[in-house]
Amino acid sequence: MTVAQPAAQAIDERPARHGMLRYALGKAGGALLSIAMVIVATFFLFRLLPGDPVRALAQGRNMTPEQLDLERHRLGLDKSLPEQFLQFVGQTLRFDLGTSYEYKRPVLDLIGERIGSTLLLTGTALVMAVSLGIWQGARAGWKPGSRFDKFSTAISLVLWSVPTFWLGLLLLMVFAAGVGPIPGIFPTRGIESVDAPDGFGYVLDIAKHMVLPCLTMVAVVYAQYLLVMRSSVLDEVGQDYVTTARAKGLRDDDVRRKHAVPNALLPTVTLVFMRIGFVVGGAVTVEAIFSWPGLGQLFYEAIRVPDFTLMQGTFLLITVSVILMNTLADVVYHLLDPRVRSA
Repeated sequence: MTVAQPAAQAIDERPARHGMLRYALGKAGGALLSIAMVIVATFFLFRLLPGDPVRALAQGRNMTPEQLDLERHRLGLDKSLPEQFLQFVGQTLRFDLGTSYEYKRPVLDLIGERIGSTLLLTGTALVMAVSLGIWQGARAGWKPGSRFDKFSTAISLVLWSVPTFWLGLLLLMVFAAGVGPIPGIFPTRGIESVDAPDGFGYVLDIAKHMVLPCLTMVAVVYAQYLLVMRSSVLDEVGQDYVTTARAKGLRDDDVRRKHAVPNALLPTVTLVFMRIGFVVGGAVTVEAIFSWPGLGQLFYEAIRVPDFTLMQGTFLLITVSVILMNTLADVVYHLLDPRVRSA
């Protein structure tokens, strides 16, 4: 009898494992299809932008029409659109994103130089926004209608409705040296000072440069996590297990922290993974306002030319990251929530 039970349990677990594998493979297939569609859309989307990259790069150089034709040939822009598309697809499948028109360097090298700054800024902002949103959402949802609930929800909704560029410019005006009413407290441009010290002083210098752009990013996104967490906690408050925990004499804070919040976190998982995908792309608006040398700033510079290869490479990296994170979120949610597995 003892030997038969593990064998029977192993047989019962096989369909569950096979179901999970089929689910993961199905999501992976959907992700590959989405990436294929993104590759096609990426190429044709940026060809709709106005402007001629060759003439933009030739500004101030007094190039003759023959020289412009030679430059267009060097960049491959003299080929037909189908030929350019097939070349783009072939390079992408070989993990070659081409060479930037403006910088005359491989796009992958430019991305590699900028991605560290982007991950530092957006990753820090994501951790702060998630932590603040979950903490406030859990407390607000546990006691709906309280002063804390009304105040935190109202402030988050106001900040969420504020355009990112407007808030960034406002902080820039307030703290700009020699202009703002509170000048010199935090740097308003770049990632480091020209005369930055070495060692721990260098870390502090970068941290000071991060304050304003990080504050801008956190302020406009943390409301998403607050509202989702608040709604989830509200759904859990009336559940039987919460009533049972309270009947056992547990403190209210312990019931919220140990019982309600872990279950309420499940709907937040998908949102967090979605934002992780956007971490790679950074924030174009914030990086452009504060001259932060990341992928967002790189993408903004590519749009100004327009630099087709650089735009395609950065946009493709951002979209593929979001697709992969969404797929991973679906799989993780399937593992965490037994209701989804049984559906």
